Amino acid sequence: MATKISAKIVSYEVGKKEAEQAAVVAEKVAEETSNVVQMHEKLERPEMLLGSTYKIKTPLSEHALYITVNDVILNQGTEHELRRPFEIFINSKNMDHFQWIVALTRIISAVFRKGGDVTFLVDEMRSVFDPRGGYFKKGGKYMPSLVAEIGDAIECHMRMIGLLKDDGLTDHQKEILEEKRSQFESAASLAEDSKASSDFPAGSQLCGKCNTKAVIQMDGCMTCLNCADSKCG
Repeated sequence: MATKISAKIVSYEVGKKEAEQAAVVAEKVAEETSNVVQMHEKLERPEMLLGSTYKIKTPLSEHALYITVNDVILNQGTEHELRRPFEIFINSKNMDHFQWIVALTRIISAVFRKGGDVTFLVDEMRSVFDPRGGYFKKGGKYMPSLVAEIGDAIECHMRMIGLLKDDGLTDHQKEILEEKRSQFESAASLAEDSKASSDFPAGSQLCGKCNTKAVIQMDGCMTCLNCADSKCG
């Protein structure tokens, strides 16, 4: 169908094909991202870094360990701003583990500066088991080794800066867990003092998924009140 142009033509341009338009858009995006600084091993250390210190007190030693993770802020003040771990230091009055702690901090710091996905460190460190046996933290969480607890502190820091995301439990899962807990506590008639040392019912078993003593048996199923892991049989 022909269209009659009644107004005077003052300007014109040649229409571009979709492929050409896509190429122009891609070129603009590449130009915008070319100045974005990514984490890499040649990145120079700034004069000042933001850091967080975590205290670890284990039954293995009378002295606590203090873990400091320093972060570098990339592309500060832009929409591409990121906070990433740059280095780690571990300090303690206890000198028994000095050599391997110094080696561990240097290796972890080197991995941080390498860039890429460094979250794998958490799983690797938490899978280290002490041949003499682990211990329970306050609240009933099991730590298989001191290295695993250092990894737990690093995970806490990564979640704090947004490097690791915690999806958490859904409202439906929370309702089911609260119902299970109330049923279990009513049936067992737990005393008040049994709740003082743990957030979960006394007699709870260790969860193989989250390493927390929070597994109870209800209706033929073993259910964890901490992470909602459930096995029936």
